[in-house]
Amino acid sequence: MKKIPAVLVFAVLSFAGCDSLRFAPTEKQKQNAWLHNRTTAITTDTARTENSSEKLQALTKLSELQSRAFVSYHGLPKEFPPAQTDEDILAESNLKLAQTAISESAQRPDAFEVADNLFELAIGISALLGGIYGTRAVSFLKQARKKSKALQEIIEGNELFKKQNKTYADAFKEAQKSQSPQTRQLVAQIKT
Repeated sequence: MKKIPAVLVFAVLSFAGCDSLRFAPTEKQKQNAWLHNRTTAITTDTARTENSSEKLQALTKLSELQSRAFVSYHGLPKEFPPAQTDEDILAESNLKLAQTAISESAQRPDAFEVADNLFELAIGISALLGGIYGTRAVSFLKQARKKSKALQEIIEGNELFKKQNKTYADAFKEAQKSQSPQTRQLVAQIKT
């Protein structure tokens, strides 16, 4: 029973990985989502006024409908970029906004930082529960946290070694082939 918090932390990080964790949408991402919705709305209007094929008009209507989900998911921005006309939308500033939003969307939390925060939370909860099991859980979680930090240092050291000693990189990789699939998967997730 006392190992449940650590097991849950490990399970979340192992099975879900940190790739599924994301930061909350930034203001630029919210602006980009809203701008995307405006772009699809103007595209839909343009397709209709230019008497485009029914297929193209249906596609633009669907795209506009789908883009509403992006705005709903990200939320409305505090400041709306100019987007009343197609000229407004095609402005250089909006192209830069889209590039910034792409860059920010690719960012993920550091796996070790997430694990450390989860350990801290579990330690706090265990301490609140108190009693013999709470005390044991706190001790166990502190030990697991130390091991997590040690693993981080080992992986960072190995990566540094491979970068500084490229001639030994192949031999280093060959020596790691005896690792279990679970260990390889965990290390790969941590490196990304």
